[in-house]
Amino acid sequence: MGRRVTTRRRVPGGFRDAVGELEFWRDGVLGVRKRDGTLVEIAEETLVAARVVQPPHPRG
Repeated sequence: MGRRVTTRRRVPGGFRDAVGELEFWRDGVLGVRKRDGTLVEIAEETLVAARVVQPPHPRG
């Protein structure tokens, strides 16, 4: 928890990616908070790939 991750999950018609801070992983659901503040909840059975990534570069 608290690490920046990138995820890929199956959705009808293809795949969706989400990048952000992993807030939780409980009861078969991952919660990823994106940079814009949106919380994406991902059912672990739809998860295809995930990995820890570096923090974002400072904007400027």
